[in-house]
Amino acid sequence: MKIFFSVLGTRYSSPLGFTVSEPKLTEKLTLALPKGRVMGESLELLRRAGMNLSSSENGRTLKYDAGDALLIEMRNSDVPTYVELGVADAGIVGKDVLLEMSSNIYEPVDLGIAKCRLSLIRPVGESHVIRRVASKYPNITLDYLHGIGSSADVIKLSGNVELACLTGLADAVVDVVETGSTLKANRLEEVAVITESSARFVVNRAALKLKAGKLRPLIETLRELVKT
Repeated sequence: MKIFFSVLGTRYSSPLGFTVSEPKLTEKLTLALPKGRVMGESLELLRRAGMNLSSSENGRTLKYDAGDALLIEMRNSDVPTYVELGVADAGIVGKDVLLEMSSNIYEPVDLGIAKCRLSLIRPVGESHVIRRVASKYPNITLDYLHGIGSSADVIKLSGNVELACLTGLADAVVDVVETGSTLKANRLEEVAVITESSARFVVNRAALKLKAGKLRPLIETLRELVKT
């Protein structure tokens, strides 16, 4: 297996000898779900799909038996790793994260929740040549810049990426935009939409075969739900 990592937006691969775990043939599915607002929406969709799932009693338990499945709560960006390596049979994660990580997992359903867009953002009125771009998504950013013929440097940041524009660290940033209210409050504007994103139901490829009896009906039910 190859693990991808990036330095200043450049994509590298390194064979580290990791072994992908075979899904355990337990009766219940193990699901990796993102913390925060998307967790509630994810649980609601899964319940509508027929799963009897409870929430963590104290809100602090990271792994617990939720009824019809074992749930693992984590950061959105960690979900693909847990699913790809077989620790979780399936999970829910944003398309933006999937594009950035290029994970080898099955992506059968666009759930239509947590909708947002990944955009190139600059201070209002700025038009000089972009020489440096900051982002939590260095791979997507680098691919986009190459596509428009730009040789700008890419800096990987975490946290409030918009600060890079406000402090002069970067000429532009690439970040997720939902309502745009934060941009307006800081006199920033979208100058290009790179891609649209929403939450996806993702599945470990081995689990799809070994636990087909549970996963395939769930996938079909979720597909029908998002159509309505």
